Amino acid sequence: MNIALNPLLDFSDLPQFAAIKPDHIGPAIDSLLDQCRNVVKELEEPIAQVTWENFVEPLENVTEKLSRAWGIVGHLNAVVDTPELRAAYNENQPKITEFWTALAQNLTLFTNYKALQLGPDYAGYSAARKKIIENAVRDFRLGGAELSEEDKPRFAEIQEKHAALTTRFSENILDATNDYALFVEDEAELAGLPDDAKQAARAAAEKDDKSGYKFTLHFPSYFPILQYADKRSLRETIYRANATKASELANQPAWDNTQNIVDILQLRDEEAKLLGYKNYAEVSLVSKMAQTPDQVIGFLQDLAKRARPFAEKDLAELRSFAQKELGIEKLEAWDVTYASEKLREQRYAFSEQEVKQYFPEPKVIAGLFRTIETLFSVAIKPDSAPVWHPDVKFFRIEKDGALIGQFYIDLYARQGKRGGAWMDDARGRRRLEGTNDMDGIQTPVAYLTCNFTEPAVINGKTKPALFTHDEVITLFHEFGHGLHHMLTRVDELGVSGISGVEWDAVELPSQFMENFCWEWDVLQHMTAHADTGAALPRALFDKMIAAKNFQSGLQTLRQVEFSLFDMHLHYDYQPAGKQSVQDVLNAVRAQVSVMTPPEFNRFQHSFSHIFAGGYAAGYYSYKWAEVLSADAYGAFEEAGKASGNVLSGDTGARFLREILAMGGSRPAIDSFKAFRGREPTIDALLRHSGMAA
Repeated sequence: MNIALNPLLDFSDLPQFAAIKPDHIGPAIDSLLDQCRNVVKELEEPIAQVTWENFVEPLENVTEKLSRAWGIVGHLNAVVDTPELRAAYNENQPKITEFWTALAQNLTLFTNYKALQLGPDYAGYSAARKKIIENAVRDFRLGGAELSEEDKPRFAEIQEKHAALTTRFSENILDATNDYALFVEDEAELAGLPDDAKQAARAAAEKDDKSGYKFTLHFPSYFPILQYADKRSLRETIYRANATKASELANQPAWDNTQNIVDILQLRDEEAKLLGYKNYAEVSLVSKMAQTPDQVIGFLQDLAKRARPFAEKDLAELRSFAQKELGIEKLEAWDVTYASEKLREQRYAFSEQEVKQYFPEPKVIAGLFRTIETLFSVAIKPDSAPVWHPDVKFFRIEKDGALIGQFYIDLYARQGKRGGAWMDDARGRRRLEGTNDMDGIQTPVAYLTCNFTEPAVINGKTKPALFTHDEVITLFHEFGHGLHHMLTRVDELGVSGISGVEWDAVELPSQFMENFCWEWDVLQHMTAHADTGAALPRALFDKMIAAKNFQSGLQTLRQVEFSLFDMHLHYDYQPAGKQSVQDVLNAVRAQVSVMTPPEFNRFQHSFSHIFAGGYAAGYYSYKWAEVLSADAYGAFEEAGKASGNVLSGDTGARFLREILAMGGSRPAIDSFKAFRGREPTIDALLRHSGMAA
């Protein structure tokens, strides 16, 4: 292969997705690793006086290319998984891990960063550069640079094994999800299911040349059964399949994550001990806002205590309703979503399905963009770029006519695509060497990925996808991450956008954006009924607001349960001890849950956030950051009371300036206080959740 023609090595502009093939990956990664090692070798030579220009820039320039190329490979592996792509990814991942581990352990580079910190130029550096150096010194310590030469090889081995295990964990979930199919022949069995869910299932069966209806473990396919199917045994079947996937109960030994979980936890524990920490939770918190595991556990237990009375009331009402109105004597896990939807319909006189008809994709996207444009004085326009799938769309963001960011948006669930929703960066903002005007800025690019229902094809005509209100909230959430990445004004790569932001603050912009999905000023401009084109009626909106905190006590306890489970696994669980991972989960549930899932539930076997997604001893971040985001949104509510419109351009400009634009260039708490003028309080979160007077 002619290396000069390898599309993964072209960094002149956007990734050439249409041209990238699995056999490009190995040669490109080998070439980039060679370049990185050569630069590292040069930087290991004695430097009379270490400066930003002669040390940090060369290292950043070469490693950024490796990160960008591998980021493209990782992205493709997540959204268009094929056997060939997976093989190439798994073949090259150990090389990548080995390089970054060796880099993090390089004592000469570590010494140079410390020399920069103590050098004569440091005082004159920008806050962003100081933060990058400070972060680098911290990360070298966490990367094992100070370990003895005897311990470094084992530390490196741990990183490589850990990377392979987390990848395997994800692959098992994807394979188990893709493999499962439930075929229903008789439409009568699907009583209660909305027409669009049946149409999607019918189309899925036809795609397989089968009769009847096909359901899978992709969320848009299985969830409507749990929410609407009148047939209880059907709900139980799909619940059981989803709750046991990638576990020892799923009859697919090759995809069982039981041992992967234990091995991952053992490796993390060993890594922590090698670095001189008591447990992995302490390692995780070094780079976060929270100081200690006990502080996090205290925060979560306090939240659980506040939420518990509301959760108990929620459950008592649901059990009583299920018994009296639905004839369900004992409420089981597969009844909860169904009974909840029926109770919501009765109490608030509307259903999620009714609301869904008002959220066609084109109108939702236009409304999202209008909200962003109004708040932050930017313009979002269609753009063109090579993409990895025909469904992907590409856009640009401009401010005062100048390009400031671009993003891909990939909305629908499909075979070979990882479940869930996420934002990832394709390229970060930075000032290019030797430039000092706007032409010298590398603008940021983001991936925004969701798993919503695709547009339906009925009688040969394609109808726009309809989103549930929850999916609209998810879209706003991921776009909040995207804004954090794309609206940054920091020119230093290491702390621009989401880079360098504490993990327990990174959810602030995303959860902040969710609030706008509950505002009349926003929704009246982003709704149009699928059949009539009419906007969401005010009366229906008022019902949605009345139901906004429906079962919020139960939902809060659920998130606290996940967060405590994660923290205890990485704090006081002994992987080699007698207690199993299931025992830890059972103990947490006994402490905080009001309704215990069935014994066969293996939720942890697909808990990708902590076993494959970077949230290890950090899942609490969602609730921690929600305190910040609810309080920050309070400023918009205050502005709305004064002006009559929550879409305050002045408040938006301040939020942009003090939080989004700052990226990771200063501590998140400083950014919050600069915006709000004070320390954060939990009051707004409790009020937004209906758990305050």
